[in-house]
Amino acid sequence: MNKQKKTGLFFGSFNPIHIGHLIIANYFVEYTDLDKVWFVVSPQNPFKEKKSLLDDHHRLALARIAVEDDLRFWVSDMEFHMPKPSYTIDTLTYLEEKYPEKEFVLLVGSDQLSNFHKWKNADIILELYEMYVYARPGYTDGIFDENPKVKIFTPPQMEISSTFIRKSIREAKDMRYMLPPKVWEYVREMHFYEK
Repeated sequence: MNKQKKTGLFFGSFNPIHIGHLIIANYFVEYTDLDKVWFVVSPQNPFKEKKSLLDDHHRLALARIAVEDDLRFWVSDMEFHMPKPSYTIDTLTYLEEKYPEKEFVLLVGSDQLSNFHKWKNADIILELYEMYVYARPGYTDGIFDENPKVKIFTPPQMEISSTFIRKSIREAKDMRYMLPPKVWEYVREMHFYEK
């Protein structure tokens, strides 16, 4: 069976999704062999505390609002229906069964590489899947430099984080240019992150 063009899997809590996420996704579709990028909204990252997490359905809605007009992007809630905490290997196994015609590539920030060995079945992930790594400011970790499955890319660098945005909103700062306009409107209407 012939595989289609590659689909990038961009995992994250997207708490909230912001223009940095969209710039990275756009870069991978335009500058690599990826045809689409799927934003896989995670209910709970095993390495992050849950207390600062906006409800799943709100983060999913914000992500869908952010990409609704762009056919190159798709937002998935598949991990909401899987055992928690969600592990990448389990999601990949599920996706392979559901979409056997697709070839999936993991999109990973270079800041995640130092913890990659702690991921469940990290060796199997690396054996079965390509990883496209987007270099983050300060990326110096050459741990995967010799691995042919790992390709390092340098999209435009933006030091925007969801943590910074949440903190700024709590401090009543105007974050309208860091979020897609409709996402900013939704966040304001719902008073997300204000307390």
